[in-house]
Amino acid sequence: MLVDPILVVGIAAALGAAFLGVTFQRAGRTPALGAALGALGGGGGTLMFMLPLNFCTFELERTVEDVFLGVLLIAAGMALLLVPLRWWFVVRPQRRHTPQVAQGTFKGWLMPWLLLLPTLTVLVLFLYYPFLDTFRLSTLIVQPRARRTPFVCMNNFTGLLGDPAYLRSVLTTFVISAAIIVIGLLLALLIASVAYQPIRGAGLYRTLLVWSYAISPAVAGLIFFIIFNPIAGIANYFTNNLFGVQLAWFTDPSLAVLAVVLASVWKSLGFNILFYIAGLQNVPNDLREAASIDGASTVQRFWFITVPMLSPITFFLVITNITYAFFDLFGTIDTMTAGGPVGATTTLIYRIYQDGFGQGRISYAAAQSVILFLMVIGITALQFRTTARRVTYGA
Repeated sequence: MLVDPILVVGIAAALGAAFLGVTFQRAGRTPALGAALGALGGGGGTLMFMLPLNFCTFELERTVEDVFLGVLLIAAGMALLLVPLRWWFVVRPQRRHTPQVAQGTFKGWLMPWLLLLPTLTVLVLFLYYPFLDTFRLSTLIVQPRARRTPFVCMNNFTGLLGDPAYLRSVLTTFVISAAIIVIGLLLALLIASVAYQPIRGAGLYRTLLVWSYAISPAVAGLIFFIIFNPIAGIANYFTNNLFGVQLAWFTDPSLAVLAVVLASVWKSLGFNILFYIAGLQNVPNDLREAASIDGASTVQRFWFITVPMLSPITFFLVITNITYAFFDLFGTIDTMTAGGPVGATTTLIYRIYQDGFGQGRISYAAAQSVILFLMVIGITALQFRTTARRVTYGA
């Protein structure tokens, strides 16, 4: 063993004790109590992941990457215990003694937990337990029809760090996701700015704008596969008649990515328009009228009044579109490009399918699933820590 497990747990407990001890002292509470709770949280968080792994990441034959992943797991386990302890013993009492202006709060703690119980049960059964089981599979070698599943510690994860195809799929996922979010939200806001106007027949054409959201990603991919078909597609019909050029949509990597992005933007466009229309209808007219009296142009009123007032809607749509781009593109990619050409449209979710079902590398695909899940959680948390602070609620 490269590092004694007892020493690892002791260092984590000392760090946890220092963290909560200082936190309790700053909050005017007993530092000794905070240090004791921090030691329990730090040590318990370390054992949460390291005990099932038998501290394998710190064995002598392990690489630097294994040690790094072990440290990350320890940090994650400590955070899972120390953050709730800090909230319960420091943040919650401060909020309880702060005068609350908001109405409709619960008098006790039992009723809100009872109301949350169905949701928490569903999350435990269909999200948290499958995640833990997937993490267990990622530490084994699991193959179809194989009885033995030898334990390999974090080899599947370290193997991903040196896999060029996987790293390329990470870059592809971020590029396609960014394009879908930026193009989709800008286009939806422009269309919603026209569609929310109170004119005759507005309900009909708003329905026609939104209906694409009801189509599954696979059907959207099939529609755009027909549109961009190199031989009989309508896209090449127009490019040939207008410019005398026929584009190879599914054999050119850049054009294949563009086709997938356009199909995905169209698929989620109705959802984005629906929320932007609802947001635009709640923008106070008196603010725009006051700005107009002050001499602001139409563009200035839109940029400095309408867009900031829509920031809660935009923030929500960014989160939902990130989730869609990372998880729901499988059907669109599978029916349009099957990950090609030469892996140009192979995103992380499609890479998991290829490795798990195409090549039978179940444990390797499980490791990718864990990373994808954590990646989306990390991006969402970063959004809440950064963008959410600039979101304006109310007039």
